[in-house]
Amino acid sequence: MDNSELIRKIKDLQAAKNAVIMAHYYQEPAIQDIAGFVGDSLALAQKAVETEADIIVLAGVSFMAETAKILNPSKKVLLPDPEAGCSLADSCPADKFEAFVKAHPGHSVVTYVNTTAAVKALSDIACTSSNAVQIVASLPNDEKIIFGPDRNLGNYIKSLTGRDMLIWDGACHVHEEFSPEKIIELKQTHPEAKVLAHPECQKPVLILADHIGSTAELLRYSITDTANEYIVVTESGILHRMQQESPQKRFIPAPPKDSACVCNDCRYMKMVTLQKIYDCLRNESNEIILDEELRLRAEKPIRRMLDFK
Repeated sequence: MDNSELIRKIKDLQAAKNAVIMAHYYQEPAIQDIAGFVGDSLALAQKAVETEADIIVLAGVSFMAETAKILNPSKKVLLPDPEAGCSLADSCPADKFEAFVKAHPGHSVVTYVNTTAAVKALSDIACTSSNAVQIVASLPNDEKIIFGPDRNLGNYIKSLTGRDMLIWDGACHVHEEFSPEKIIELKQTHPEAKVLAHPECQKPVLILADHIGSTAELLRYSITDTANEYIVVTESGILHRMQQESPQKRFIPAPPKDSACVCNDCRYMKMVTLQKIYDCLRNESNEIILDEELRLRAEKPIRRMLDFK
């Protein structure tokens, strides 16, 4: 089937099954365009609470589908490719993180939403890059904090808040692969371009940024800011929505280091295809199933996160 036929059949299945496709900004443009909702991790979690659909097809990676299921135990949540994991979540195995938490008693545990349900279940509160600074800053000033798993985001939050934080040593393969050298080269070619960077990037990259923020924040900034050119230092999928919202502007993807590629893609996000969405919706396959006791423990830190607007 070509894409137009796949899209038609997917739409028919959605209507027949009262299903909704929720897609992350890092998905391929065709998937973003067919989705009923497109957003970052925080927005996807918020929308999962609100949806009246019977079936949620999460066009993203496994931790996002788990989060949707944690918040919607009575709904069927499908992940188009069960192998679509997350390098950041993989960098924080639940057993090792549990040992780390037990070795440092008396700390509040704040974990990034880019973690497995088992890691969330060990946490006091979850966060996303959109609200992490706000959540950490909301804790008592003398509170000792464990933050995981992204070391770059954790160090960025620590630099802004000055809080006492123990930071787990994890990272995202996409944001680790950006280099200041490549961005400086781009700036030489595009001297008027502003640099927009995700806080999962390393500090030498963030130093070069004109604006640092979550995927959704970078999108908002690109819409409201007056510049005409931007070097975008995050996963390249967001450029599709940026260009849609500001067709008169130019968006330049920052390349990974040591590569001839002109953009930096998440290998897990790009595992999802229209064909896989069609197949999983047609067959209602790759359903997310969670142990109820684990789900309830993981739900508490996510609900606390969602209380922050």
